[in-house]
Amino acid sequence: MRALVVVGLLAVTALVFVVIAVVRDTQGTASSAEDCPQGWPVADLRLREQKDVKINVYNGNPDEVGLAGSVADDFRNRKFQVKKVGNAKPVDAVAVLRFGPKGVGSAHLLRAYFLNQAQLAPDLKRTDDTVDVVLGNGFQQLATTTEVNQSLGDLGSPDAPPGTCAGPVR
Repeated sequence: MRALVVVGLLAVTALVFVVIAVVRDTQGTASSAEDCPQGWPVADLRLREQKDVKINVYNGNPDEVGLAGSVADDFRNRKFQVKKVGNAKPVDAVAVLRFGPKGVGSAHLLRAYFLNQAQLAPDLKRTDDTVDVVLGNGFQQLATTTEVNQSLGDLGSPDAPPGTCAGPVR
């Protein structure tokens, strides 16, 4: 009989906690694209799989001839869609990721391949979902799969760049 009373009290306590959690839930009032000021682009914050990420790879390190080609091959081996390979103006960083509102989630994923050392360069006027990866003079190598997963955990969820609104995440 005591066991039934204890189990009953535990069930009532659990029910109270569930009701409190539902009532105090703050995600129901989270901002969305519907609250977006007129003219602001909607940022796509979805993390895509590598096979769905389109990139252009550019060499911004004049001392390393052929760097963009070898890194582009490495990205292809990791199932990314490499569209263009070429050279860019010199970059004094590990890498620079240039993207528009539709490429926010993709840039977030790519940032993990540089262990959060890549500079983000959002372009609000850009209309495609392709990310330009400009390799700088600080680039050594892409992260391993384990390092990428750890880096993604450290980075958390992608944020909408200033001047954009967070789009719905499906």
